[in-house]
Order: sequence, then structure tokens, then C-alpha cells
Amino acid sequence: MIWIKFMKLLVISNGHGEDVIAVRIVEKLKVNLPNLEIAALPIVGEGNAYIKNNIALVGQVKQMPSGGFIYMDSKQFWRDLQGGLLKLTLAQLKIIRQWSKSGGFILAVGDIVPLLFAWLSNTNYAFVGTAKSEYYLRDEQGWLNRTSWLERWFGSVYLPWERWLMSRDRALAVFPRDDLTAEILKQWSIPVYNFGNPMMDGIGEVTEIKKLTSLAEKQTLSILLLPGSRMPEALNNWQQIIDATSEVIKTFSLQSILFIAAIAPGLEILPFQEYLLCQGWNTTSLAINSLPINDPQAVIFSKKNASLILTQNAYSESLQLADLAIAMAGTATEQFVGLGKPVITMPGTGPQFTAAFAEAQTRLLGISVILVEKSNQIAQKMLCVLNNAKLLESIAINGQQRMGKPGAAERIAECLQQVLLK
Repeated sequence: MIWIKFMKLLVISNGHGEDVIAVRIVEKLKVNLPNLEIAALPIVGEGNAYIKNNIALVGQVKQMPSGGFIYMDSKQFWRDLQGGLLKLTLAQLKIIRQWSKSGGFILAVGDIVPLLFAWLSNTNYAFVGTAKSEYYLRDEQGWLNRTSWLERWFGSVYLPWERWLMSRDRALAVFPRDDLTAEILKQWSIPVYNFGNPMMDGIGEVTEIKKLTSLAEKQTLSILLLPGSRMPEALNNWQQIIDATSEVIKTFSLQSILFIAAIAPGLEILPFQEYLLCQGWNTTSLAINSLPINDPQAVIFSKKNASLILTQNAYSESLQLADLAIAMAGTATEQFVGLGKPVITMPGTGPQFTAAFAEAQTRLLGISVILVEKSNQIAQKMLCVLNNAKLLESIAINGQQRMGKPGAAERIAECLQQVLLK
């Protein structure tokens, strides 16, 4: 199989979460195809996930003012245009066409933008759909009440032009994010492969249901805090979340509470610490080796019957350890739900985590995400959830159903080896 060394794969993705998913698939591809030449073109952002994993970048990369959320706010779109979006897009399209002429193939990860770029490449491509799910419009029982007649008429969360791009002869494989979406897409001439969601890879095994049925009786309640990964929005979310913890501490005064704040590694940690101090939290000298997570750089705070660990280096451990989350995040919330655990959320000021985004997230993730309007409502809602053993059991089942089992990246990579790189 000497010919493999001449094969090339270009990965196109549009967002940090999409970059991470693409990296997981690429790493699995490398195992069986060590001579495959792989490069990446991150449409949004600077491609730090690729750089960190020694995957070469091609073409121009640039962080736009919107951070990739232009579809949520027209003002963000105009800011991106002023920041050079059009020029950058044209340059990226030129790189893609050059790549295809050299005999390369395309793996598009994200939404319609990388999918469209893949089609414009004029070469064979595969698509990993991370952004859309039929759960936004329906569940296993049928259409949701809020689904409009137009959405029902279209027949799928994937619009007709998106399905057209997925059904072209050069589209050799499409990987939806969940079982329900895969089943719906099979109605059309689309090469659908249902291998699960790579988002759950590297997080760990799904929580056992029996662990979730006695949370209210636990002496120590572990609560994950997820403010998001983009500044300044993450800090604004953080302030709302910390405001909520005061009421949680009062409500669960007879228990010890461990808050675990998973802060994105790329964020400056000092503003998060400063707000805690302003809200009456005190730093402690607790020995690092006594922490339930492995992060020598973690900072520990205390307040009444609660402790709070601020970490940037123990993400997966934090998700595994926590019983419940107060979250204002996208991907991280989905991963926590995939572990079979409940999330309490509230809308922020955006540009990502708005009221509309939060409401859409409850449709995507179902009963696993409970939406409240204000931070002072979180504690009582948390009490109701933790005292409902039947609901917790349903949440555990729902999480796996919506997010799938770990190992999707490897399954997708094996399929790509067979259908795209044959």
C-alpha cells in the first residue's frame, strides 16, 4: 500500500469545539494511516487545538471579533466584515481549491459553512455534523410543541440545501451527532453513518444510575461550575453563577458543598478569583495533595459550609467528580449531560449564551437541562431535582441517549479509512 503516502486529507472546521472534535478523529486516523498527510483549515479562530496536537495549518487563520457567533447577532456580522471576514473567506476558499487539485480529500466538521466549503472544493468529502440535531425540533415521540409549521414542512433540522450538499456524489460519508438525527436523514439519499458523538470521547464513562439516586443524602454535594470559554462573556456568566452559589449554600446548610469551577485554560484566571473575593469567599491553605482532583495549580476558596476549587487543568476529572452542574456553556454542558447528570442553567447577556441559546439547549438536551430565569431560583430548583430519584434516573438514561457512548472518533476514523481514503 505504498500509494497511501501520496494521499492527503484537509480538515475544515469552524469553532474551537469543532477543532477539538476534528483533532480526536485525526489522531485515530494517524494510528492506522501513519503516512497520510493531514492538514487543517480552521475557519473560525486560530486553530490552537490543531497547533497543540502538531497538526499543520494551511492558509490564513484569524480570530474574528464575534468569536464565530455571527448568526446570533447581526452587529457581530458587521464587526467581522470590518475585521476582514470577506477577504479571509476568499483566501480560505482559494486554499481549499488548490488542495483538491493536488489530489487531496476533505473532512468538514461543524455546520453548513465547512460543508459548503467542502462541496466547493470539487473533490470527495465527508461531513461530521456537530451543530444540528433533530432534538431541536422533535423527540422520539414526535414534534415538539414549539416547532413551527415551516420547520415541520422542511422535514428536518437540516434544511433542504444542507441535505442537498450531503447527498452529492462527492459526499461519501455523513456522521450525524445522535441516533435520532441519523434516522431522519436516512429518508433522503444521504450516506449516513450512525457512530455517535465524538464530543464524549476523552471524558470518561457514563455515570452509573445508582450513583444518582441518593444525591440528597450525600454528606458532601459536588457541584460543577461552567461559565463558558470566551471572554468577556465567561466573566459575566461567572458573576451570575457565583451569585447563585450564595443561595445554594444557605439551602444546603446541613451538607458540605464542594464547588468545582472548570475555567477554560486559555482564559486569564485572576478576574475570576477577584470576583470570588468580592463576594466574601476566602482563599485557603488546603494541601494540594488532599484535593479530589489532580491540579497543582488549582486555587481553593472557602465560605461557610462550602469549598470552591478553581481549576484550569482538570476538566475531565471535574466533570466526573461533580453530581450536578450550574452551567452557562455550550460544549461543556453537553458533555456533562452525556455523563448522565443534571444541569441547572440560566440565560446570560451573550453573545453566545443568550435566552434563545439557553432555550434551544433545553430542547437539544431534554430533561437533563433545567432552565431558570434568575440566579436566585437555582438553589430551590436544585433541591427539587436532587430529591426526585425517578427524575435523576431518567436524566441518566436521557444523557446517554442524547449524547451517545464514548469511542465515536475511532469509529468515524475507521469508516473514513474505508470510504473516503480507499
